[in-house]
Amino acid sequence: MSHNRAESVCVACGRDKQQTPLLALEYQESRLWICPQHLPVLIHDPHQLIGRLPGAENLSPAEHHD
Repeated sequence: MSHNRAESVCVACGRDKQQTPLLALEYQESRLWICPQHLPVLIHDPHQLIGRLPGAENLSPAEHHD
């Protein structure tokens, strides 16, 4: 999988900008995209993105302060 794609698709679900709004991420010298539906996954459970987001295994979930 190429992580410097000209095509803008969500790193989690693969939907493109014609199907959903996308937010740009700059990470490890790459530009990636994520849709608003999957932004909470990136914040709270980044391990779900292993294999889709390079280095996801090194990310820590946000701490919850309820």
